[in-house]
Amino acid sequence: MDIKAPDLGVDSADVSEILVKVGDRIDKEQSLLVLESAKASVEVPSPLSGVIKSIAISQGQTVKQGDVLFELDSEAGENATPSDLSEQATKASNNIDESDVTPQQAVAEQPDAAASSKATESTASAIKDVKVPDLGVDEADVSEILVSVGDSIEKEQSLIVLESAKASVEVPSPVSGIVKEIKLKMGQKVKQGMVILSIEASQTESASTTTSESKASSAQASVDSASAASDDSSTKVSPNSGQNPPEAQDQPAAQSLNAEQIKANSEVYAGPAVRQLARQLGVSLAQVTPSGANARMIKEDVLAFVKHTLNTDKPATSGQNSALAAGGLPALPDFDPFGGSTVQPMTRLQQVSVPQLSLNNFIPQVTQFDLADITELENWRNTLKADYKKQQISLTILAFIIKALAYLLKQEPYFNSHLADDQKSIVLRNEIHIGIAVATADGLTVPVLRNPNTLSIKEIAIQLGELSQKARDKKLKPQELQGASFTITSLGSIGGTAFTPLVNWPQVAILGISPASMQPVWNGQEFEPRLMLPLSLSYDHRVINGADAARFTHALTKILADIRRVLL
Repeated sequence: MDIKAPDLGVDSADVSEILVKVGDRIDKEQSLLVLESAKASVEVPSPLSGVIKSIAISQGQTVKQGDVLFELDSEAGENATPSDLSEQATKASNNIDESDVTPQQAVAEQPDAAASSKATESTASAIKDVKVPDLGVDEADVSEILVSVGDSIEKEQSLIVLESAKASVEVPSPVSGIVKEIKLKMGQKVKQGMVILSIEASQTESASTTTSESKASSAQASVDSASAASDDSSTKVSPNSGQNPPEAQDQPAAQSLNAEQIKANSEVYAGPAVRQLARQLGVSLAQVTPSGANARMIKEDVLAFVKHTLNTDKPATSGQNSALAAGGLPALPDFDPFGGSTVQPMTRLQQVSVPQLSLNNFIPQVTQFDLADITELENWRNTLKADYKKQQISLTILAFIIKALAYLLKQEPYFNSHLADDQKSIVLRNEIHIGIAVATADGLTVPVLRNPNTLSIKEIAIQLGELSQKARDKKLKPQELQGASFTITSLGSIGGTAFTPLVNWPQVAILGISPASMQPVWNGQEFEPRLMLPLSLSYDHRVINGADAARFTHALTKILADIRRVLL
């Protein structure tokens, strides 16, 4: 029987540990290997007991859903396929008496019993637990609690604010009612499925939700089981348990990784995102000194190690690294002799942007400056603004720039690409997704506008307004902050003449926009006033050379001078 990679919830994952070897006798539900993605580290259990005949993967290999992991010689009586088991369970539920139910069939029927029980309990108590939704990340912090016990709340009213490395999100109430109990506290770290608070739902809400809850309980039971398995796997690698993670078995390593380094890395207490960053930067985690709680490795530790290594003749030792601040710079001097100082805590959004911005230190970035004549474009936009305002649509110049940029990115695919991990190839994106930098009270966030090349300027303006408002209201979903292939950042409403935007890794280019101004332009006979828009294109010189960047900005200025070119 072939054991295949399950649904990972992501495109692919890396084999971080193989927990068995050929010839091992294993039990049902025994963990076989550990798969690690940027979001989670999960142990894959065996569906049957038996003997491992062959191992089809190696440590460090990237796998996708459906890939064969092992060949298992299952024990007698346990060679039924999952589809056979499912069919038997269905027949049992429909065609046999309760007295004839086998143990396997009884297990299959348990979700329905649980659903019935939950429906009865819900009807009797009308108390509903509100749980943490899918955040798209491992965990988030409770930054605000917006209600108190005894408060009467409406459906969709915001209850708490959760902050993760990707976004700050308000969690709405699924029902109206009265808050009976709050089960979280400020600053607490939470995961998907944890109970936030209990609500005594109004009678109409209780009646409408009981049926849907009972229908969903079967599916929720399997989700809770998977979540519990994931929690167990996390506990096994925690240093609080007093045990190190299991050492990797003797399997051939992936070509890009050293076998000894893989073994050493597996003994470090670090999350999936930190391990992914270390692989991308070619860092052995065993050489990095952790600074997180309980000796946990954090991203800043990896970045500090790399930066210090680049500035010295030899890798930083533990003693050297301890003298550095989290950002890899020397510790701050004492300011007391100079009047003292006050420490102002950064917002969560500012804190999590530090490691992402620090990645720019490893990009050989160049900025190309140009001016676009938008006189005619601005005149045309002004004639349309009144009509759009009646439709409650803000038609800004940014909508036109996004449309022009999307058209140009289709012609210049290298600006819509990424440098591969091996730095020997370029990853060209199939679609265009433009990140739009939005300033909020908590810091800068970058929601993503999907496929603007397929949208009209009006549709772009509508979506741009919606994303910007959701960013300011902390309503963005994690999915709306992911997957950008290019970024635009605009200072047009603030000031300045030009600036150098930082390339947002793993992207290879970013366009900065400064305020337009009237300037004298020679038309061949005389100077005339023209509205000129400054453009600042920063790019990764490993992927894009200077001549291509100059041609790109020149082509963009021509499109903005005559937006009809996007129709050609």
